[in-house]
Amino acid sequence: METKCDKEIDVLVRARYPLIYLVSWEETRIIERLRDMAERRQKKLFLWSITRGIFKLEDVSSKVDEATRDPINALSYIEKYPDPALFVFLDFHSFLNDQTIIRKARDLVSNLKDTYETLIIISPVLTVPVELEKEFVVVDYDMPYYEEMTELLDEIIQVVSKTPEVTIDLTPDTKERLAKAALGLTRSEAENAFARAIVIDKKLDVNDIDKILDEKKQAIRKSKLLEYYELREEFSNVGGVDCLKDWLSKRGIAFTQKAQEFGLPQPKGIMLLGVQGCGKSLTAKAVSGLWKLPLLRLDIGAVFSGIVGSSEENMRRAIKLAEALAPIVLWIDEIEKGLSGVQSSTFSDAGTSARVFSTFLTWLQEKTAAVFVIATANNIQQLPPELLRKGRFDEIFFVDLPTQDERKEIFGIHIKKRKRDAARFDVELLAKESEGFSGAEIEQAVIAAMYDAFLEKKDIDSEGIIRSIKQSVPLSVTMKENIEDLRAWAKYRARPASSSRKEVSSNKERKLEF
Repeated sequence: METKCDKEIDVLVRARYPLIYLVSWEETRIIERLRDMAERRQKKLFLWSITRGIFKLEDVSSKVDEATRDPINALSYIEKYPDPALFVFLDFHSFLNDQTIIRKARDLVSNLKDTYETLIIISPVLTVPVELEKEFVVVDYDMPYYEEMTELLDEIIQVVSKTPEVTIDLTPDTKERLAKAALGLTRSEAENAFARAIVIDKKLDVNDIDKILDEKKQAIRKSKLLEYYELREEFSNVGGVDCLKDWLSKRGIAFTQKAQEFGLPQPKGIMLLGVQGCGKSLTAKAVSGLWKLPLLRLDIGAVFSGIVGSSEENMRRAIKLAEALAPIVLWIDEIEKGLSGVQSSTFSDAGTSARVFSTFLTWLQEKTAAVFVIATANNIQQLPPELLRKGRFDEIFFVDLPTQDERKEIFGIHIKKRKRDAARFDVELLAKESEGFSGAEIEQAVIAAMYDAFLEKKDIDSEGIIRSIKQSVPLSVTMKENIEDLRAWAKYRARPASSSRKEVSSNKERKLEF
């Protein structure tokens, strides 16, 4: 199957571009495509590696050409070769810091422009010296698309279906989900993942989606920029925020193939602003479970590096990996802290933060991949105004302190999580006593009561939780002015996450009980 990248390379070869740099890990996949292209264009295909020198693809078993193992001799071989050909150099990037090789490559360029020969470098690392920047055209060779992954899955099914001991139990929907689960893997990684899934239980069915995702975790872990989160939180564990829940429930269907065929646009993402501990991060984790999509966390701090230029490259790599793994949920927690230095970037870090932020903003605005971004923030004063402009996110939600009815729901959730029957507790009284408490503070009150009950050798009860509540000072008291400012800002600038009218904390002093 010819991809968009294959068509682009074909155009470049026909236009007689002398030097093409393909950034990819997939040597085998690209070489197969280049072989087909060479046959169509009636060109010969040669490979070069430091271990083999120059050799024809069909002569893999031939002896090593010691002379052309030397990069200078290899470039001279191309210069003297008389016929139309594609020369594919593997991992040649490590030699592009040598001044002699740079000069030889520049000399070669003028020669190639008068021939039907093209030098193609394949490497996972982009290293183009300044002297050759105007000579090379760089192509980021994409990971296999959904159609390619489906084609690969069909090939594997066709092979294993001939084996009696292997069971294939795939509906069209399950097959689509399996293929999408493998997106972001190289063809070789996907083959290994499918094979591993079959070997484990001698079958291929819906339960193998998790096994495919395990292979993704390895790719994500190696990047050191994205962190993979297990699907542990259920949407039912999020209390309150009914408007936000309704909005997210409706958008989940947009990632299916049927929705795309219908013309339904994929949602871009949401910004969750609000009081600390009110469930913004929990919602991000729960959305992943609701939509059955992988959850990745982007650590903006890991993007920045001490090497000049590497921070910008790290952001581009993180974006490229996220798009390759799509469809996914990309979570950026407390985004204001990662971008807090943008305004003073010109003076503090020579503009690095500003350039990284610009790359991120452009991607948010223009991205077409199925990457749903959930950004959370507690302090809107630290957020760059450009981030809040319409078009970056589908919606900006304000998550306030829970109302009494929402606190009842939250108490019920946390009591149930501790394997207790919520019906045995006076949740009405608990909700009333915990006015001004956030969801996180409610959870800590339940946990503190459990510690006390365990030491007293009795089970947890309502009285114990109330005692814990009265011993706590909620954030709504200690940060009262900040929360009121946040509410005032969000009143006309953000959509409320809950349809209920939020309670205003009392001004009276809170009396603690110990």
